[in-house]
Amino acid sequence: MELDLCRNAAANGLNLTFVATGGGDLEEEFRNSGIEFIRLQRKLPVDVSLAFALRKIIKERDIKVVHGHQPVEALHLYLATRGSDIKRILTLHGIYAGRKNDLALRFVIPRMDARVTVSKYMLGLASKQGFDTSENFCVINNGVDPTRLLSPGRTLRPELRLAENAMLLGMVANFYADGRKDQLTVCKALPRVFDRAPHAQFVFVGSSSGAPHLLDECTSFCLQQGIADRVHFLGQRVDIPDVLNSLDVFVLSSVWEGAPIAVIEAMMMGLATVLSDIAPLREVSGDGVHAILFRTRDADDLAAKLIGLVDDPAGRARLGSKARQWATAQFDIGAHIANLLRLYNSLLV
Repeated sequence: MELDLCRNAAANGLNLTFVATGGGDLEEEFRNSGIEFIRLQRKLPVDVSLAFALRKIIKERDIKVVHGHQPVEALHLYLATRGSDIKRILTLHGIYAGRKNDLALRFVIPRMDARVTVSKYMLGLASKQGFDTSENFCVINNGVDPTRLLSPGRTLRPELRLAENAMLLGMVANFYADGRKDQLTVCKALPRVFDRAPHAQFVFVGSSSGAPHLLDECTSFCLQQGIADRVHFLGQRVDIPDVLNSLDVFVLSSVWEGAPIAVIEAMMMGLATVLSDIAPLREVSGDGVHAILFRTRDADDLAAKLIGLVDDPAGRARLGSKARQWATAQFDIGAHIANLLRLYNSLLV
């Protein structure tokens, strides 16, 4: 989402300097995104030299608002702007594992001029965690650039050696050690789906480096059930538009979410989408109006919902069209930036 923000900032009236406190797979894309990109490196949990470097950047560019997306980074923004009239914002995206993040979050939230959550669910969760959300909290939905999702027409079918008329279902989500994406429930649903749809296949896209045991559990189950030749674990991919362009149905079986970009992308692509019935996914799908919900962790219910779509091409098309209209209206990156600008300007009055 931040990469989409950088690419669309100037066109939407946002003068942005993006500072990263570490590297990653997308670094080169950030450098070529059309905004000023600065790479620093945090060497300690609380790095005074990083705070001084941030203070220098802020002062030289006469920056009026700083906006962080992780608790420890927000802590350094606070240290860099302490004693100034610069406005500080933190967006809360979801799970922050470890005591370090918890301590940083407890410290920085009262010291922010505004706190943003990415969903109403996350706002309620912040309240349950003991934060006073009645003042200086707001909800700003995640944003996605639909032009980034344009595919030149490539599909996974040649790579997987599938016929062009093969039905392809799929899920885009990393394997996490805490099991939050629950890919195993999908695997457990697939034997029934495949019995009903002999031409159907399923792809899982996402890294398993943080939880190889969960990938092993899924692959072992598929082998035991005799469906391993129809379930493809593709690992991390950079061609997500092509992946989504290949799918007939998108599935997300999470037991915990914040406001998942993967679902927004699938809906923007006009895919019929099947989601676990948890509050964040109900919210992102308009209370299930623009997607089909199944009982969380219930493989039988998921299988029934998928079979219903497999047997109803017209229904898939209708659901996908509704999803595209909803996601474009609610989650377009332009709307996201407009909401950010309203928040920034309100703090500077």
